[in-house]
Amino acid sequence: MARNETRRPQTRISGTTIIGELIRNMELGRLEMGYSILLPCIFSVYLHPDDYARLAGVQDLIREDARRALTAQMAEWNGKNSRFRRGAARKEYRIAQSDWWIEFFADMESAVPPGDVEIHSELNEVAQPGYRGAKTTLIDREPSVTSARVARDRQSTRRLPKKVFAEIRYQDDSGPQTYLVTQDEVSIGRGGDDLWVDLPLYTNEEVSREHLKLRRDPDSGAFAIVDQSRNGTWLNGRRLAHGVEERMPDRGEIGVAEVLKLSYEVRK
Repeated sequence: MARNETRRPQTRISGTTIIGELIRNMELGRLEMGYSILLPCIFSVYLHPDDYARLAGVQDLIREDARRALTAQMAEWNGKNSRFRRGAARKEYRIAQSDWWIEFFADMESAVPPGDVEIHSELNEVAQPGYRGAKTTLIDREPSVTSARVARDRQSTRRLPKKVFAEIRYQDDSGPQTYLVTQDEVSIGRGGDDLWVDLPLYTNEEVSREHLKLRRDPDSGAFAIVDQSRNGTWLNGRRLAHGVEERMPDRGEIGVAEVLKLSYEVRK
């Protein structure tokens, strides 16, 4: 669910202030799961146009320092876990992406007042069912930048990853979708507040929360699939044995509980 937090106003925005607000937003937006704690790593930072213009020449430096500060804070939390939770199950703080994504936007719709910073964060580029990220402001007010605008701004500035290993196309209750595989393991299913999946499917409960996994061999580039569901997974019309990893051809169709079909193609 969304979390909205505010703090007292400050007349002049600095890089230090923005970095402090990013760390606060990250802490408020964390998602605790069974064995780990997932932290937001996608941040949209909205500033008044005057503040944005004043900081335009140093945004890259602020972004670089912010990445270092977020990484250091995550490492500190993990260090405290190891010292104070001896004998208990240790939960690791982590992020879903390989790095932090931080982008600055000038608010041209008079939503953010001078001296304020409004931050919208997400756990990943792919939105999760039941989780909308954290929204925070520095000044004591309700966040006013709309979710639709945040999504539009992120889409217009998102940088494509250096390497896409495969492409998955499908249609669920949210409409036609394309998912670009950029990692060596992809979990697929309905997900939920306490269960993270890389590719969340918006559909009915016939589909398991973690229905299947795709794994890529970094050396050969070949993909394999593992069914983890109650109601079955099909590869090119053939039902897979539960829990048994099978090699995938470079192109084909995955059936998910006879509810959805995912068309995929490996990119060479």
